[in-house]
This record gives sequence, structure tokens and C-alpha cells, in this order.
Amino acid sequence: MLWYSQTYEYDCEWPVVSLAFLLRYPNPYAAHVLSCDVIDRTWSPTGTLCTTRLILKRGALPRWFPSGVLSRAESWIIEESEVDPFGKTLRCTTRNLDHVKVMQVCESTVLQSGANGKTSQYTEARVMSNFGWGLAKRIENHGLAKFKANIQRSREGVSLVLSLLRQSRMHATMGGPGPDTSFSPSLSQLQNRYVHSHLNVTHADSPPTPSSDGSFEPHDHQSVTRPGVLVRLKSWFGRS
Repeated sequence: MLWYSQTYEYDCEWPVVSLAFLLRYPNPYAAHVLSCDVIDRTWSPTGTLCTTRLILKRGALPRWFPSGVLSRAESWIIEESEVDPFGKTLRCTTRNLDHVKVMQVCESTVLQSGANGKTSQYTEARVMSNFGWGLAKRIENHGLAKFKANIQRSREGVSLVLSLLRQSRMHATMGGPGPDTSFSPSLSQLQNRYVHSHLNVTHADSPPTPSSDGSFEPHDHQSVTRPGVLVRLKSWFGRS
């Protein structure tokens, strides 16, 4: 097993950073994310918001990996997050549900309010492989290298959404021109997706709903909605 951790600081307040983190899909830096579906959302007795999402990501196998072992490079990811508005802390864990014998990556992220209106992010990852043929260590090294390369792009995606949120707030305060959205989803779309996902727990098989601009958006800011994800998730849990 290989372990990695990193600390990063956003120059922005926790409520905005946590919002951007929850809205990070879709973004141009995460083209490998094919779908993102809310499968459960509840309020805990202490007032924290607990959300479980099922994410489908596209991967790529290294050239040296034996052919015919995996039928596809896509992987289902389970994401569990808890937002504590009183302690100003967001905790999020992710892990892949399939291909776990080949490699499993468990990631933990904590966003916490810091000093001077900033927000700290602590990320920890564990990469494990039980693959035979003497390749376990090589697979773990490959997985860790990929994680290190992707963590920067992940922050860039969050920073992009942060920039849109800042522009929206400035526009609302000063009454100036709206943000330049030629390269990304509009702020109204992001806000509609956030409000929709936090007021409704929807099934992946339900149809998309029209947004304020008349276009159709998938539930919970999904880039693509795949049918039957709840059935697929139940089957995975049934194997454990």
C-alpha cells in the first residue's frame, strides 16, 4: 500500500469554497467524469448534511498492463460527504467499487475554515493492489503517480467554479456586466444545479428537468446520466 497527503489553501471563505467543491462536476478539467448521481441525502441529528453520490469515471490502462484482464477502463466511484455548517468543515471520502483487486484508491478530503478568511484543504490517498503476476507494486506506483498528476487538475476545476461564483457575487453587488461564460457553464446554471441537488434527492432513471434558461439539465449537475445506477450500486453492495 502506498500513501500520499497534501495540504492546500484557497484564498476564499469556507462557505464559497465548499459550494464550489460540491459543484465541481462538470468542469473542463474533469472530462474523465462521465456521470454523477445523488443516491442519498439526509440531515443528521447534529445538523450536518450527509450526501452519497455515485460517480462514473473513464480511465486508461498503461501499455504494460496485461491485455484481456479488464473488459473496460471505466470505474464506478462512491463519494460520501458531510457538511458541517456550524464547525465550518466539509469531509469527503471516495473509493472505487470495481477493479478493487487490481487497484483500489481511497481518497479523503477535508475543507476547513482557516485564518484571514481562507480555507484549508487536506487531501489524503491510499493506493492498494492485490494483483498477482508480480505487478502489484508497479500498479500501486502507477496509481499514485496518476493521483498526484490529477490532484492539481482537480483543484483547477474547483478554482474555476470559485471564479464564477466570485464574478456572480461582484455582479450582484455592483450591478456590472455578468461573468464571461464562453468557456464554461453559466453561473445561473451552476446555482440552479446546486439548489436542485440540495432540495431534491432524485433517481438516476428520472428524466432531466428544464432550467431557468429553458435548456434541460441532468439532475445534480451530471455531465451524463447513466440509467440503472441504483441497481448497479445495490449489486455492488450485495457482493460485500
